[in-house]
Amino acid sequence: MTDRDRTPVLVAARRTAIGTASRGLAHATADALAAPVLAAVAAEVAPAGIPIDDVVLGNCMGPGGDLARVSALRAGLGAHVPGVTVDRQCGSGLDAVVQAASRVRAGDAALVLAGGAESASTAPHRSWPDTGARYDRAPFTPAGLPDPDMGPAAEHLARVRGITRARQDEWAARSHALAAAARDAGRFDAEIVAVDGIARDDRPRAAMDVAMLARFAPAFPLDASMSTDAAGSVTAGNSCGFSDGAAAMAVTTTELAAAAGLPALRVRAASVAAGDPALPGLGAAWAGRRALERAGMTTRDLGFVEITEAFAAQLLAVTDELALDEETVSGDGGAIALGHPWGASGAVLLVRLAARMAAADDARAGLAACSIGGGQGVAMIVERVA
Repeated sequence: MTDRDRTPVLVAARRTAIGTASRGLAHATADALAAPVLAAVAAEVAPAGIPIDDVVLGNCMGPGGDLARVSALRAGLGAHVPGVTVDRQCGSGLDAVVQAASRVRAGDAALVLAGGAESASTAPHRSWPDTGARYDRAPFTPAGLPDPDMGPAAEHLARVRGITRARQDEWAARSHALAAAARDAGRFDAEIVAVDGIARDDRPRAAMDVAMLARFAPAFPLDASMSTDAAGSVTAGNSCGFSDGAAAMAVTTTELAAAAGLPALRVRAASVAAGDPALPGLGAAWAGRRALERAGMTTRDLGFVEITEAFAAQLLAVTDELALDEETVSGDGGAIALGHPWGASGAVLLVRLAARMAAADDARAGLAACSIGGGQGVAMIVERVA
């Protein structure tokens, strides 16, 4: 292949409905969520007539083992199809696609299925000993460095960046309104693969307006540096929910996408970045800025942006840091409304970008970016193939 032939593209982007933990998808394990999506993507690229070189899936809270291989076998892809599982915490699904694109660009693969899956409902309960303390998650950093949970970190970020409760609630209300409208209008239908008959996102609520959101109490205790009369601003209402879901797509070359007769998104640039673990919510901005630099672009070149809405405070800090046009961000709602299936969420961003870009008369590029616990970020810029 020539260098031009190796330009990676994304095709056949699909996802499950996103279920709130312990609800409709509560009995589906991570591989049970991933397998139907992988099977649907494989069927869509089958007309290209080439073998699947690998399956790369992100996951961060699953049962261990190699989820990607188990899911590939469960999807009926055949014993000859390998699989590898990626853990970059809640950026895992996007990082899986970044890794697949790198292999296609290098000429080490021609067709890779990539994405992520997470079942908060069936994730095993674990604990980690650490100098006498017990975690309900793996540590993000070693002892001696900041290691905040993402909720308290979002509260801290809102405080240091001056992001008010009102602004957070307004963003959360926007997310619910947009997602509920898109769902009810059927704009999500084509991208969703049913699992156990469930093909509808259950979390968005059109009634979740600013007045209702104002009733939520602050969710996270303030640290000792705050005055006793200060109020927190991050609530359950302006945060994402624990969720179940999976998303995947095929990563291949322009020529092979054309052979399958599929619309494609070209991978223009990708990046990972890291910074202060006390401010993990800014990771999407660090990675997004680096991806823009690699692409030779500015935020004015972006018509579509999807950033994981783990918390409104975190999302707004990233949009401020990158000086993004907020009208381009999460145009059909985001994780506050839809939910945040951790290891799948980054891949869900790409599914949403593909749908939004295909439906719009706008030739500008799209950015997907995730902030990650421990102070990391991952980002990808894509553009439509003419």
